[in-house]
Amino acid sequence: MRLDRCLANSGYGSRSEVKNLIKGGRVSVRGQVVRDSGAPVDEQAWLAICVDGQPIRLLRQVHLMLNKPAGLVTAMDDPKHQTVAELIPPRFLKAGVFPVGRLDRDVTGLLLLTNDGTLCHRLASPRWQVLKVYEVMVSGREFTDDDVAGFAAGLVLPDGQHCRPAELRILGPLHARLTIHEGKYHQVKRMMLGTGRRVSELRRLSVGPIVLDEKLAPGECRELTDVEAAMLYDLVSLKPE
Repeated sequence: MRLDRCLANSGYGSRSEVKNLIKGGRVSVRGQVVRDSGAPVDEQAWLAICVDGQPIRLLRQVHLMLNKPAGLVTAMDDPKHQTVAELIPPRFLKAGVFPVGRLDRDVTGLLLLTNDGTLCHRLASPRWQVLKVYEVMVSGREFTDDDVAGFAAGLVLPDGQHCRPAELRILGPLHARLTIHEGKYHQVKRMMLGTGRRVSELRRLSVGPIVLDEKLAPGECRELTDVEAAMLYDLVSLKPE
């Protein structure tokens, strides 16, 4: 791996900021100052990289789970609204993380972020049919067993768009848990609207094998464990670096 990439992935700045850091003679490898930002660094030397004499904490691929609160746009930058980027520690922002898919401003719960573009693409792609589980509160018609069968058969939305079969578990007259295999635009809201209901609260509980950590308060995030990250890669037939 290039030296500048090692440092950028570890949160020491953008690629250009890291280049200046290296050119300034502030980076050493195995005790030797290195001024070439493109210098290759083998795996055995990663723990011997220092900035200003202090060993770095190397992060190659970064994967986070965020308990998203309502009111934030799922983006890293927006000219009009607050974004989830405001909740991410600076060192992860500098490592280049971005959201996997999106949650609407009013939707809460599990949001994954990563700096691995291939992983992000596969997790969000309908081709891989990654399960997403939501808890939903609605107004309007109460849920019935006919709805369970209708969702399982695959709904046809009012605009004629077909949805893949989904699992609806009734938790109360206006309260349900919904598992879908795709991520069409406003899909859960449109599915509910198409069956005579309007979503009043929507919370995502899981994406694939990753379940929202109950210890995370709204607005808090943490890195995925090695086991959690490995499960995500395995789900979409990839291997982490």
